Amino acid sequence: MSILSISSPSSSSALLSNVSSSKSSPFITPPLQIAVAKSHKKRQTGVTMSMEAGIGVMATKLGMMSFFEPTGKVVPVTVVGFKEGNIVTQVKTQATDGYDAVQIGYRRVRDRKLTKPEMGHLQKAGSIPLRHLQEFRLQDVEGFEPNQKLSFDELFKEGDIVDVSGTTIGKGFQGGIKRHNFKRGLMTHGSKSHRALGSIGAGTTPGRVYKGKKMPGRMGGTKTKIRKLKIVKIDKELNVVMIKGALPGKPGNLLRIAPAKIVGKNIPKS
Repeated sequence: MSILSISSPSSSSALLSNVSSSKSSPFITPPLQIAVAKSHKKRQTGVTMSMEAGIGVMATKLGMMSFFEPTGKVVPVTVVGFKEGNIVTQVKTQATDGYDAVQIGYRRVRDRKLTKPEMGHLQKAGSIPLRHLQEFRLQDVEGFEPNQKLSFDELFKEGDIVDVSGTTIGKGFQGGIKRHNFKRGLMTHGSKSHRALGSIGAGTTPGRVYKGKKMPGRMGGTKTKIRKLKIVKIDKELNVVMIKGALPGKPGNLLRIAPAKIVGKNIPKS
């Protein structure tokens, strides 16, 4: 077939009709199929939030201390306190929002600290002004209603295993030794490489730096979750909880406490 025959309108339309009607080839992909595939990719949107094992609460980190068990064993614990809050501000269902979840508010603030949309959202639930709002996606939301107060000692007991989320302490811009535990070079014997990063890749092949290469950069200040921590003590008089081990952030940091996830036991495998 000549080039002139391909460029003509009649022959080009005939060629497209032949391609679309012919069997799929590994070398030729019909333009319509490409457009349909792209449109399907754009439509595939959904909720990506992970399922929780149960309802949780928000809390404030107070600090660390040593806890002495009756046997005399010393356990390092983090003391967690609670400010006014942990109130249900919204209940989302499959019918209204496409998934089941409970939204909780924490830490009371003045009215002028919130925007008008935020105040309207809380007033709709009959709640007080709250600074932090977080969702807990659950398998079933029956028994929850707006403006319901959640108490930690009613949801958890001593000995329970929980997952704690929070923002880690920001360290700023750090080098490879502190950020990734790299080893330094020799400080003597004529070495000119002490704390420098060194080679980051070959020159000609591949001629670039691989993505994800461990290099100096900003360290800390990211959200992290520490799983399967044990509740050592619940003090109702002081309104504090002692959790074994270290928790993310510094004193005053916002924490999210939820039942520990155990796949196949309290959350489905799929």
